[in-house]
Amino acid sequence: MNKTTPPSATAREARVRDLEAHDELAPMRDRFHIPCDERGAELAYFAGNSLGLEPKTARALVNEELDAWAELGVAGHFKERRPWFSYHELARQSLARIVGANEREVVAMNSLTVNLHLLMASFYQPTPDRFRIVIEDTAFPSDSYAVASQAAFHGFDPADAIVRLTPRAGEDCLRTEDIEERLDREGQSIALVLLGGVNYLTGQLFDMERLTRAGRAAGAVVGWDLAHAAGNAPLRLHDWNVDFAAWCSYKYLNAGAGAVAGCFVHEMHWKIGAVSRPRLEGWWGSDPVSRFQMAPEFAPAPGADAWQLSNPPILSMAPLLASLAIFDEVGMDRLREKSLRLTGYLEELLAGLGDRVRVITPTDPAQRGCQLSIAINKKAKAVQSQLSAAGVVCDFREPNILRAAPTPLYNTFHDCWRLASTLATALDSSH
Repeated sequence: MNKTTPPSATAREARVRDLEAHDELAPMRDRFHIPCDERGAELAYFAGNSLGLEPKTARALVNEELDAWAELGVAGHFKERRPWFSYHELARQSLARIVGANEREVVAMNSLTVNLHLLMASFYQPTPDRFRIVIEDTAFPSDSYAVASQAAFHGFDPADAIVRLTPRAGEDCLRTEDIEERLDREGQSIALVLLGGVNYLTGQLFDMERLTRAGRAAGAVVGWDLAHAAGNAPLRLHDWNVDFAAWCSYKYLNAGAGAVAGCFVHEMHWKIGAVSRPRLEGWWGSDPVSRFQMAPEFAPAPGADAWQLSNPPILSMAPLLASLAIFDEVGMDRLREKSLRLTGYLEELLAGLGDRVRVITPTDPAQRGCQLSIAINKKAKAVQSQLSAAGVVCDFREPNILRAAPTPLYNTFHDCWRLASTLATALDSSH
C-alpha cells in the first residue's frame, strides 16, 4: 500500500478484504474470462448491464458444434448429443427457472426487438377507442421505436397513441402508485402496457406484480421488456399473470454479443380453450411432430414455441447454455442475496463521495437490481475517461450518467472499493 494512502482508505480496504473472505459465491468469478488492460491486470468490469462476460466453458461448446458441422454436415440436426433440431429446448428449463415460468411458456429465439414485434403482433390489437400504449419516458430507445412503429402500422398517430410515464417534478424514478392511478384513470383508452422490468437508465426495478395487476384490471394487455431484469432480479411471470415478456441474453445472461433472445407467453393464451390470438407464423413454430410433413397448413407447436419463425442459431445458443449451467448451479435466490450485499456496499462507498455525485437509482433494495446509476455533477465525460484509463469499466449515458452494475457472478467487493476510490480520485482532479 502506498504510504500516502489515508488511514481511512486503508481501513476501508481492510473491510473489503473481510467481505471477500466471507463471500461464498466468490469462486464463481473463476468461471469467467475477466478482461485485462495492456499490462495484463484485470479490469474492474461493471458493464455487465451492457455485455456480460464470457463463461470459460463457452468456447468448448461452440467448438463442439463447429466440429459437428465439419464432420456431419446436415446430419448434425439429428446427431446423438445435442441435436440441432431440438437445440433450443436445451435452454427451456433454465430460462423457465430464471423468469419464473412454466417450461412451455418460454422459448429462446430471435433477438429482443424482433420478439417484441412478434409478440405485439399478437397482443397489441387496438380499436378506435382502446389504442394507446404505455411505456416509460426513459424506455430504451428500441422500445420507443418499436411501440411507435406498431401504432403507426395500425394507422394511429404515435403522438396520440404512446403514453410516456414521467416521474414527479424533482424525482428521478416513477412511483408505483402514480402508474396505478394513471392506468385506473385512463384505462379505457389503453390497449397495452409495455414497461422495462428494470429501467435501463435509472436502474429502477418495477413492482411487476402490482403493475401487471393494475394494467390487467384496466382492461389492457401487460408485457415486459426484461433486458435488464432477466438474470438480475427475481421474477415470477407465471404467478403474476404477465401476458407476455421478452429479453436478451447478452447482458446478465452472459451469452455473448448479439446472442439469441427469449420470450414468454403465459399459458392462458395458448392452452386448450384459450382465446385465439393472431400470430405471425413460420416453419419452426409448427408442431415438431408433423414439421417434416411439410403441410401448407400451420399446426402450432405447443406453448411459446408456436411464436418461433426459424430454426435456432446454434453457434449463438451454445454460449447461452454455458452460462445457464452456472445459473442452474447457483440459483437466483443465492445470486439475489449476494447482489443485495454487493450493490449495498457500493452504495455505501458512493455515499462517502459527498454531493459531487448523486445516485438516481432507488435507495430501497427491493426497487433495484444490481445497477447503480450515478449522476456526475461536473465534467462527467472527463471523469468517465479517467475511470477507464485506471481500468474501471462503467457504461456512460449522456449527459452525465455512469451506469455501474456490480454483477454477483463475477464482480467482487474489491471491485466496488476500486470503483469508489478511483472515482474519488477522478472527481478530485476534475474539480
